[in-house]
Amino acid sequence: MTQASGTIFIVVAPSGAGKTSLVAALLEAEPTVGLSVSYTTRKPREGEIDGKHYHFISHAEFESMISRGDFLEYAEVYGNYYGTSRGWIRSQLAEGHDILLEIDWQGARQVRQAFPEAVGIFIVPPSIEELERRLRGRATDTPEVIARRLASARQEVDMIPEYDYMVVNEQFERARFDLISIVRAQRLRTEVQRVRFADKLAHMGSQR
Repeated sequence: MTQASGTIFIVVAPSGAGKTSLVAALLEAEPTVGLSVSYTTRKPREGEIDGKHYHFISHAEFESMISRGDFLEYAEVYGNYYGTSRGWIRSQLAEGHDILLEIDWQGARQVRQAFPEAVGIFIVPPSIEELERRLRGRATDTPEVIARRLASARQEVDMIPEYDYMVVNEQFERARFDLISIVRAQRLRTEVQRVRFADKLAHMGSQR
């Protein structure tokens, strides 16, 4: 079996669309997909662990990493920086590992400029009304923040044509199945399988 280069899966969604829960379900079903742990300057929330959920660093540290070119992508969101390690991504791909990036639309554009072959997946709520209900149900944001998130969601939905796949998170189990199916289908593409099973195919072919 020959090692194929890994695939980058980019998952983007408006805040409140259920991206984090769906990504967790995907990683449970496909444990060989590695989740890229982003760097951020925001403070940890209750239950978050440094190095597992995020790498929590200061603004000064983040800006120093920017100046060194350490990030494949980074963005400022609601006053905090978020970024993806360039070195980690490249090393994982070289070792044949598939990677999942759970990032925003700004970061997705930057990654696809560097890796046009990356697979873009956009998760969308069934309606803007349902998204508002979910945001209010979380009880973690002020009305002003919720209004800002809804306005951002309307703009983000206009970017859906930039992505390869769209998953509607109306019913969680269905959305989970759809997301897992995308990853498995990409892994079964002929160009990937031909590299992975080059030795077996050579033995089976007429030119052996």
